[in-house]
Amino acid sequence: MQPPPAYAAGIRLLPNAVTVLALCAGLSAVYFALSGRFELCVAAAGAAALCDALDGRLARLLDASTRIGAELDSLADLVSFGVAPALVMYIWALEGSRFGWIVALVFAVCMALRLARFNTLIDAEDEYPFAKEFFVGVPAPAAALSAGLPLYLTLHFGPGWWSAPVLVGLWALVVAGLMVSRLPTLSFKTVRVPPNYIAPLLVLVGIAAAVLITAPFLGLAIVAVVYLALIPYTGYRYRWLARHPEAWGIPVRERRAVARAARSARRLGLRSPLRRRVAGRASAVARAVRRFGDDPTGSMRRFGDDPSGSVQRGPTANGRAPGPAPLPPRGRLRLGLRRARRR
Repeated sequence: MQPPPAYAAGIRLLPNAVTVLALCAGLSAVYFALSGRFELCVAAAGAAALCDALDGRLARLLDASTRIGAELDSLADLVSFGVAPALVMYIWALEGSRFGWIVALVFAVCMALRLARFNTLIDAEDEYPFAKEFFVGVPAPAAALSAGLPLYLTLHFGPGWWSAPVLVGLWALVVAGLMVSRLPTLSFKTVRVPPNYIAPLLVLVGIAAAVLITAPFLGLAIVAVVYLALIPYTGYRYRWLARHPEAWGIPVRERRAVARAARSARRLGLRSPLRRRVAGRASAVARAVRRFGDDPTGSMRRFGDDPSGSVQRGPTANGRAPGPAPLPPRGRLRLGLRRARRR
């Protein structure tokens, strides 16, 4: 096995430099808000999100992951996606409101709590093997994107009911609650695109780029709405995986076949091949083996000991060997069939 390539010290500092750029972009959004140029606020927030998406990938690519880089990334996320959006919303719509500063503080504190929980869950053992496909709560960049939805609509359509201070404050509190919630959200880092969908996906990327160029604020609003609309589906997908352990070790693109098989089994009245507690199923099998495979007199052998698959008994009273005994009858429960309801 060849050792990883050794990069120069300057190249290894590149991920941290990108993180610092994300921090500067987030602070620049506040500067533009103080000047009343809210279009540049959105551009600065987008630059911060782009730098946040690149720094981790560069660190893994260059094998330059460090402890200081991880801490710097969390601080940059707090400033760029927590403090900066809260201040921008306060300057834009909440400054004259009685509870505007309270809303800004709640949003920033919820962002800090969300990032602290994310850092503690990195080294924690996952309850399910598929847990890495999901985030717990709305991640920081998506929360900042969603919180700016009233601002995007105002920049595209002009002032309206969506720019009312009360509605802006309530919306910020809703997004803050989604950040600290336990709702599973989709992690795009683990998404794998099948080869058949690459061409249509590239077409959609081209359409999205055209919309962002011609109507950038409307495009950002559509992206935020689509992401929030995916949260109920993501929760359903998480609960389905938790109830079907047979799909845990299967690639994501093949789970649809498992779902179709599970629906067919329910229509036929069959039980799922595996339940939520696999250990309980194993213990039930062990009890069945002890029940049917052991003879009180000790003359019957277990089913797995006979290569022919049958059970041999000792000689009978007339001295003749009875031959192989038939396997014990299977009941409806052992076949996975449900009992018929009594009328």
